Amino acid sequence: MSINTLSELFLVTAKHERKECLFYKEEGEYKPIYRDEFVSRVTYLAKALSELGVKRGDKVALMCNNRPEWPIVDFACLSLGAALVPVYPTLLPEGAVYIIRNSDSKVVFVEGKERLEGILELSDQLEHVKEFVVIGEKDSVEKAVSFDQFVARGQGASWEWLEGEAKKTKRDELATIIYTSGTTGVPKGVMLSHWNITSNVVNTLKIFELDPSFVALSFLPLSHAYERMVNYIYFFKGIAIAYAESVQTIAQNLQEIRPHVFVSVPRVYEKVHARIYENIAKSSPIKQKLFNWAVNVGKEALDYRLKQSSPGGLLGLKLSIADRLVFSKIRERLGGRFQFAMSGGGPLSKDLAEFFWAAGIRIYEGYGLTETSPVLTVNTPDAVKLGTVGKPIPETEIKIADDGEILAKGPQVMQGYYKMPDATAEVIDDDGWFHTGDIGEIDEDGFVKITDRKKEIIVNAYGKNIAPAPIENMIKSSFYISQAVVIGDRRKFLSALLVPDFEAIKAWAARVGKEIGEANEDIVKNSDVRELIASEVEKVNLKLANYEQIKAWELVPHEFTIEGGELTPTQKVKRRVINVKYKELIESMYSE
Repeated sequence: MSINTLSELFLVTAKHERKECLFYKEEGEYKPIYRDEFVSRVTYLAKALSELGVKRGDKVALMCNNRPEWPIVDFACLSLGAALVPVYPTLLPEGAVYIIRNSDSKVVFVEGKERLEGILELSDQLEHVKEFVVIGEKDSVEKAVSFDQFVARGQGASWEWLEGEAKKTKRDELATIIYTSGTTGVPKGVMLSHWNITSNVVNTLKIFELDPSFVALSFLPLSHAYERMVNYIYFFKGIAIAYAESVQTIAQNLQEIRPHVFVSVPRVYEKVHARIYENIAKSSPIKQKLFNWAVNVGKEALDYRLKQSSPGGLLGLKLSIADRLVFSKIRERLGGRFQFAMSGGGPLSKDLAEFFWAAGIRIYEGYGLTETSPVLTVNTPDAVKLGTVGKPIPETEIKIADDGEILAKGPQVMQGYYKMPDATAEVIDDDGWFHTGDIGEIDEDGFVKITDRKKEIIVNAYGKNIAPAPIENMIKSSFYISQAVVIGDRRKFLSALLVPDFEAIKAWAARVGKEIGEANEDIVKNSDVRELIASEVEKVNLKLANYEQIKAWELVPHEFTIEGGELTPTQKVKRRVINVKYKELIESMYSE
């Protein structure tokens, strides 16, 4: 089916036969939102916005977690030709107000009274905002109308009216401005047209088969281009979407929803992997031996797994036993109906990918940026190579610049940064190539491999260029280390800030009979724990050149988080923030 705009995509969504459109947890259980209700609410909301004066080319801001109101607001805006401006719900009021003001948003939708009040305290900076709408509150609050009351203003609007408005949209019109949280600098508003995103939807579906009967679990923030584009794919195909309560409840929600498909970032897969090994460490020696045997069999059969086939002979028999006794139980944790998952937003370590594929859990790694709507490359059922981010999707060109930077060209490349022509000119050259800022290579089979961020390459005091990400991934492969940040720019040697996997370390201490304390602050100071971590770091150092080795490290007693400011919403480390926040700790490693 040919579509050119996200407005047309919504018209297709509205006509799917499947009744269930969304699932949302309320009062302890998942409840369906039926397609007729969803379409009606989009229609009424669009009418309410129209009557308020929102017109083609205007902007509307939305600060909300993943819930049904998110796509309702999005499709209402898109159908009118207005552009949605997502605001990460984790942002502080000052950051949210910057985006609302900079984007010239006329209406602001905010989830929760507390978030809204924080923004309203700075509302003197938002004189262009016509109305504040609060989501998740039954009644209006001071200076804002409730979502249901606002939608009711448009009640009675006809489907024919909305369809007429939606069909007026042109492919090159602005669909959204997504502000990149970025690992450095001021947020930039990425302008994406309808065709930027729609072409990404259409071209991704050329290489991935998705059954309309599937149910998808959505838990990455819809404020980010990655989850949002994938949700458009689900809507377009008629797949029902279930919104997880939070990233913390994914394990429970997987059991409740039993999804066929989902997308995630490497950090979530790392945590799943860590919990599996933590549970195995607590089990009997016989179960541990069985598990390790099964993993080895799975890896022996990896080539067959990648081709979605089964080996014959003795290996086939062993794999069948491993599947029945071990891997089936791991897959059951994903709900029992799992087909495949996607990974993006950062590098997935090859070891981790091999483990999941060995267990019969297909995770296809891809690559892209907000500026590219977002997908540029992806591994597919027909072409997968672990340790790479796949081949370019249809209509996309990739090449490597002389300095190793990945350049991209295709219909998904953004229109530019909002109100920032100079910044736009820095990343899109005269020939239309987008400069990604990532360093990588293309192998002889056409698969792309990312080695690091251009801006994050460490240049040590002796002029050696060092990519921190591969070293960090090697360190995190330890069962006892949850997060790692390598430091060493303009320094004589590399150091690292390490966050232990506290649950795994407690299990280790119980197993070997060590007293390490309960509080994280005590655990990171414990000499036995530090000796354990030292041995783990040394294992990594043995695989590295001398100048790449970690010569000093320190343990941090709590995880780096989005809320703490150390991570972006897609779990990438903000090195600039880490360097400032942990300056004393970093300096102590070098002074010693």
